[in-house]
Amino acid sequence: MQRQTLSERQKKILKFIENFLAERGYPPTIRDIGEAVDIASTSVVNYNLNKLVDRGYIKRDPRVSRGLWLASQEPPKELPVAYADPTAMFQIPLVGKIAASAPVPIPGEDFGYYYDTDDLIEVPQSMIGAAHRDDLFALRVTGDSMIDAMVADGDIVILKRQNVAHNGDMVAVWLTERGETTLKKYFHEGKKVRLQPANPLMDPIYVDADKVSVQGRVLAILRALH
Repeated sequence: MQRQTLSERQKKILKFIENFLAERGYPPTIRDIGEAVDIASTSVVNYNLNKLVDRGYIKRDPRVSRGLWLASQEPPKELPVAYADPTAMFQIPLVGKIAASAPVPIPGEDFGYYYDTDDLIEVPQSMIGAAHRDDLFALRVTGDSMIDAMVADGDIVILKRQNVAHNGDMVAVWLTERGETTLKKYFHEGKKVRLQPANPLMDPIYVDADKVSVQGRVLAILRALH
């Protein structure tokens, strides 16, 4: 198979996946790949894996950890899945970080909801109400722009995946033109969207409405113990 369309980093990732599958018979995790090719960020690994998918080298199943295999092979008959006790607790994937500050760049075209089993957190069912756990994900907060909304640096927010928001909702948004992401309160004002921090020392961000993509709405906050 020709690999001229791949970057050197993507070639290294693909070679590692091929060797790992050949030696062990099951796929590597995102963290395995990152350590092997010296990439510290799981989001960057995920971005490059998505490029390998786009170019037909691998396939992925976003529902499970280790859900990838070579496009030339059959998918594994059994993929490892982490199961939670639905009567007591839910396991929710912690998929990365979100800035509660000035928007920060992210790689790729969306947050990317692939995760490793090491990144599952348990939350009580009472915390997320009737939301289906397959629609939920978690992000760790960096920054203090939402401090007056009881969201501090280091906290974890539980979000429901959705692409619409009502005024006053606290949401994770992707600013499509700027390639940046942030956590703010959402207000649709004519042709603009106001992304309002909950910190009197910080100014709101105004963005064209068609340049904002809502990724999820905050349902709950897990306080970090310092």
